[in-house]
Amino acid sequence: MKLATATVPLALAMTFGLLACSKETPPATSVSGPITIRLGHAAPLTGPQSHIGKDNENGARLAVEEINAAGLKFGDRAVKFELLGEDDQADPRQGNLVAQKFVDGKVNAVIGHLNSGTTIPASRLYAAAGIPQVSPSATNPAYTRQGFKTAFRVMANDEQQGRVLGQYAVGKLQAKTIAVIDDKTAYGEGLAMEFKKAAIAAGATVVAEEHTDDKSVDFKSILTTIKGKRPDLIFFGGMDPQAAPMARQMKQLGIEAKFLMGDGGCTADFLKNAADAGEGRYCSLPGVPLAKMAGGAAFEQRYKARFNTGIQLYAPYAYDAVMVVAAAAKRAQSGEPAKILAELPKTDYAGVTTRITFDPRGDLSDGAISLYIARNGKWEALDTIGGAPSPAPSPGAK
Repeated sequence: MKLATATVPLALAMTFGLLACSKETPPATSVSGPITIRLGHAAPLTGPQSHIGKDNENGARLAVEEINAAGLKFGDRAVKFELLGEDDQADPRQGNLVAQKFVDGKVNAVIGHLNSGTTIPASRLYAAAGIPQVSPSATNPAYTRQGFKTAFRVMANDEQQGRVLGQYAVGKLQAKTIAVIDDKTAYGEGLAMEFKKAAIAAGATVVAEEHTDDKSVDFKSILTTIKGKRPDLIFFGGMDPQAAPMARQMKQLGIEAKFLMGDGGCTADFLKNAADAGEGRYCSLPGVPLAKMAGGAAFEQRYKARFNTGIQLYAPYAYDAVMVVAAAAKRAQSGEPAKILAELPKTDYAGVTTRITFDPRGDLSDGAISLYIARNGKWEALDTIGGAPSPAPSPGAK
């Protein structure tokens, strides 16, 4: 672990050293001394999704620490990155308050938010202020379809994910009749809608559609209704705090349908909290499995060494989101938001998760989707669909 950790600042230093020879374009946080680039990070740090939010923040923090350890310079001036973490509680109203705080504080860029329901409304504030925003985990297609030149994401969106899930449910899981449940958030409802469209197009019949919310833990009423429809498969669009009790209650009610979720349920906490009711459940994640990411194994080692815990879900994507912003700032030789924005569309970065390039909307080009099954208390990779080959990670993303 120590050897792997030590190589990262060295590799970063080599890369940043080449850029130090470029002419300086100072971002003017001060006329002399170190240049500070302040990154806002927003995610739920309290409440039922806090374990995922902290995972995102940890990934972003690890990137910032490694960049600073490497000693980035613009010309002869040292550059220091700072991460300003805020709790948006997975609530759109709180998310807007956090966004306004970042705008008022004149951050140079934003990493986040985690949830689509907070990311989409907050993106309007960042766009109005001209602040670049790179989300590691908001997957609703609407985020990048508002026409904002400030919005980017480093993982596949729910149009891609929903299409793969619908086709997989019918083609590989042999589901002819399907029930759909969503949590009525921008993420859960949006993913469920895309899944439903794809499943119907693939030949399935949707026999039930039910809705809950992202605070509920009792689903026996809607599950009893669904049980009477005898579906082959139940799809849930939502997060793991709801998915785990839903799986337990399906088992209690004797529902034998397969259970399929998107990335919101594809966590270690789902396996822990669903216990034996999680066995044999299916989920998907944008991207390739961590073990197959070019920089995945080394990243996991460094993450565990730094935070003394395992990765929950999106930490590698949060890490890459920071690195993409840092790479844009390096090319611009500036931390000014407008100059970072000018460079972001040119991104071609070999990250931990994949090769990151953006399409004209700011979406990740060639996003892959991977399918998993829960076996013996672990998520076991089944298939990966789509995506570009993953190259060796750039220096600093090893």
